[in-house]
Amino acid sequence: MGVTAKRSDNGQEVTVCVAGRFDYRVYDSFKASYSSISDEGKQINIDLSKTDYMDSSALGMLLMLREHVGRAAKILLVNPPPDVMRVLAIANFDKLFAIKK
Repeated sequence: MGVTAKRSDNGQEVTVCVAGRFDYRVYDSFKASYSSISDEGKQINIDLSKTDYMDSSALGMLLMLREHVGRAAKILLVNPPPDVMRVLAIANFDKLFAIKK
């Protein structure tokens, strides 16, 4: 449970996996997972396949990530389960972020 981050071998992608609850309790570890990213051309994959709960604080954290990287990186939300996808859709995050099911 929690947040893990892994860089690809070529350094161009970072995959952040959020397992369990995506809420205020993972704020520090989520922020730490992307805080060093500032290079152009990076891709950040937020793996939500193991996320079983998402609340408004998680939505805020995704917006903070987007603000942090600006145009320096592409953000892709990957494999959100149906309940998480429902939260993203209700908040119109499917219009703000690329989502890969």
